Amino acid sequence: MTASGAVQRFTRPVRPWTPPLSGGQLTTVLDRLRVWTAFDGGALLDDVAAALDDVPPAEELAEELAERLRGHLMRLVTLAVAAEGEQDATATRLIERARTLRVEDLPGDRWKAVAHLRRMGWTTNEFHDWLVAVRYLKDAA
Repeated sequence: MTASGAVQRFTRPVRPWTPPLSGGQLTTVLDRLRVWTAFDGGALLDDVAAALDDVPPAEELAEELAERLRGHLMRLVTLAVAAEGEQDATATRLIERARTLRVEDLPGDRWKAVAHLRRMGWTTNEFHDWLVAVRYLKDAA
């Protein structure tokens, strides 16, 4: 209040709100959210078990299993990189191995394909165990 008893008002110009991301960036975020799937530790362990089982997966299921294992490896690499795991020698080794296996095609020969699936399964399992041991991930089992 002023001495005369009138209420003094302070007015400041209000800036219009602008989103923190541009339209193109928002579209990119939305596109990534649309294809995102939650991490499923149970499915990961089921696929590892299928790859490492004494009885190899059926030939007609091998490509499908390889694709799921590639997805698991990609998610594990993303988790490790986000947690700055590249500073750990074990993580660096696992990240490199996972990236290499993920881009390799499944061999056409039945037994080479089984060997490849087992390498992918073993790496996925080892990577998962490491992430649990360093507490970047909760145990799925």
